[in-house]
Amino acid sequence: MSHGAAGGASEGDVNTSPLRAAWDARHGTETRALLARDADVFLHQSLSTPCLDAIVGAEGAHLLTADGRRILDFHGNSVHQLGHGHPAVVAALRAQMERLPFCPRRFTCAEAVAFAEKLVELAGPPFGKVLLVPSGAAAIGVALKLARIATGRHKTLSMWDAFHGANLDAISVGGEALFRKDVGPLLPGTEHVPPPGLARRFFGDDDKAADRLADYIDYVLEVQGDVAALVAEPVRWTTVEPPPPGFWAKVRASCSRHGALLVFDEIPSALGRCGSFYVFEQMGCVPDMVALGKGLGGGIVPQAALVVRDGLDVAPHLALGHYTHEKSPLGSAAGLAAIRVIEEEGLIARARALGEAGSAALEAMAARRPEIAAVRRMGAFFGVELRAWGGLAAEARADRAMYGALERGLSFKVGGGKVLTLCPPLTISDGDFAEALDILDAALGAAEAG
Repeated sequence: MSHGAAGGASEGDVNTSPLRAAWDARHGTETRALLARDADVFLHQSLSTPCLDAIVGAEGAHLLTADGRRILDFHGNSVHQLGHGHPAVVAALRAQMERLPFCPRRFTCAEAVAFAEKLVELAGPPFGKVLLVPSGAAAIGVALKLARIATGRHKTLSMWDAFHGANLDAISVGGEALFRKDVGPLLPGTEHVPPPGLARRFFGDDDKAADRLADYIDYVLEVQGDVAALVAEPVRWTTVEPPPPGFWAKVRASCSRHGALLVFDEIPSALGRCGSFYVFEQMGCVPDMVALGKGLGGGIVPQAALVVRDGLDVAPHLALGHYTHEKSPLGSAAGLAAIRVIEEEGLIARARALGEAGSAALEAMAARRPEIAAVRRMGAFFGVELRAWGGLAAEARADRAMYGALERGLSFKVGGGKVLTLCPPLTISDGDFAEALDILDAALGAAEAG
């Protein structure tokens, strides 16, 4: 696979596609006017501005556009495990706004304490401490600070192609060229290795490639001798690439042996999405820190957290985060409500069931569509990798498929230039889920026909 820093493709679908102009021409007059105002007032940047469409409503699995179209949302910026506007989260936020809308720093509130206690409870031993922050990138920044203080070292080891946020410290450990290019010097001591998904390219095209990558990581940790933390996504989110069994257990042992902390970035992938509350539960190892975000605020409030093991509460004399909304009553109420919904509605089991049904349907699709190179999944999170076929490059086919799906009422993300990533709400109905896969099939057919 060629993507990210290794191949030059983007972390997601960019907004400079030749098909964008044709898509924009389909909008009604009011939508075009709003999109023009948006483009006039906001800084332009790849992946977001200028925008695809204008949204006036969002409920459950659907987005409602200003032109009156309903779109099944299999993108959702990975915040919508509960769908959009879940009634339990909305009710919790309304009640919280009436009771206590803000908690100044240096004070606490019952909601924040209960929220942190719940995150620790779900993580289990050896986790015992939490710091609440307003964004996933901030959680990564706190993890980097804490790793430096706890180890007395400043170096990190992370992976090319990984995304850990768009802040300067986060892109320093991240590996996406789209975020690192042309911004000047980054943090010193940020070493990188290939991700497990590219192990075969660099370490032999066989089933032992990931083991050799793990051995290489062990070598880097040993020869450097002063790495504070290995920061990684347990599952490569943008291209849906789970590592082979045993990989992270082997890396965990190397980190322990060489005195490096293991930090898992579960910002888009936790909260039941992958078939367990925390992804590390399926990885055969326990990290030292876990960064959470995205859906942690119930898909409504920006809320993130860093959950760490006991023994890492080592900086009472310093400010690790010190964010204005550190102990947000609203964020905490939303987070507690989201966790209750996940537990009471059985959404972890639902993610597994959706995963099995979706995998079967996509594998059947792949069997009759030679342009599909691979189908991957982790829980209810799917990646459909395309290949060059019939004279059409994989990236061009993915672009056609994305716009064809949007036209038919389905939104998803393109990762690595050629992987269609399907991220449905865990609350989606069976009928809507089946409809989305039918739309994908039709969009692939239209892409083939041109």
